[in-house]
Amino acid sequence: MAMCTQLLQAKPSEWALARRHPTEKIFGVQLAGAFGDTMARCAQLLSETCEVDFIDVNCGCPIDLVFQQGAGCALMNRANRLEEIIRSMSLSSTVPITVKVRAGVYGDKLTAHELIPKLATWGVDMIAVHGRTREQRYTKFADWDYIGQCASLCPDVSFYGNGDVLSYEDYYSCLESSKASGILLARGALIKPWIFTEIRERRHWDISATERLDLVRSYAHYGLEHWGSDTQGVETTRRFLLEWLSFLYRYVPVGLLERVPIKINQRPPFYRGRDDLETLLASPNCADWIKITEMFLGKPSEGFAFLPKHKANAYQ
Repeated sequence: MAMCTQLLQAKPSEWALARRHPTEKIFGVQLAGAFGDTMARCAQLLSETCEVDFIDVNCGCPIDLVFQQGAGCALMNRANRLEEIIRSMSLSSTVPITVKVRAGVYGDKLTAHELIPKLATWGVDMIAVHGRTREQRYTKFADWDYIGQCASLCPDVSFYGNGDVLSYEDYYSCLESSKASGILLARGALIKPWIFTEIRERRHWDISATERLDLVRSYAHYGLEHWGSDTQGVETTRRFLLEWLSFLYRYVPVGLLERVPIKINQRPPFYRGRDDLETLLASPNCADWIKITEMFLGKPSEGFAFLPKHKANAYQ
């Protein structure tokens, strides 16, 4: 997610998010903003100067700071403003415009079904729905019955569902029950990036700790390639890598499970892996995540501190 105002202020850190890597077959930029004129200008800049296949309007971000600025989920309660944003972006962009919303904003009140028919007439090329409201965050399972209800409201526009997919069984079950065009993966892809291989081959992959560490090594390599290998580039790479490790440690190897598949909201107790590396990769301790980054990036600078976005296991 890139912030519209920061892109227009030419902040290098924000524009770095819009830079495509040669290995990325499909690449889009999700924009968060609250005004039609600035969002349209951003869409024009991105489509003309960056290699993007689509631009997504963020109507799902639950973060307080974004919400209070009138962006993210807040747009679901401001239909006129959202219409202005989508129509103006569609006119200024040369690539498709998509939009992602949540099931609703407050408590258990589901409202996406009221908005989706309007979105389909405003010029969006794809609609995605995350099956939880803003206030539910991740305290409940995604409502795929509701996602299916929403999918039936826009037969002429591609519709994607999102929420709680962590295995190929989850993927095909949700796809079948919702009748959606496809499924978006977020946390599931962060916890186990090889999930796409599992979906394609319809199997559980008991990936080894060494293979998982190779993925971390590749991430560090790409990070240095993207942000640079100077001090600032190394520390930026480290912070992004730590954010990913704060999800990756939650993976439980298939070979250790009594039953598969495990559900994304299940949190098993701490376990000892089949070797020391597997145990290290499963550690919930942020200090151990730092040790993993040191394998590829060296020791952090003096005074380094890290607070994951989910505010757990901080390091200082």
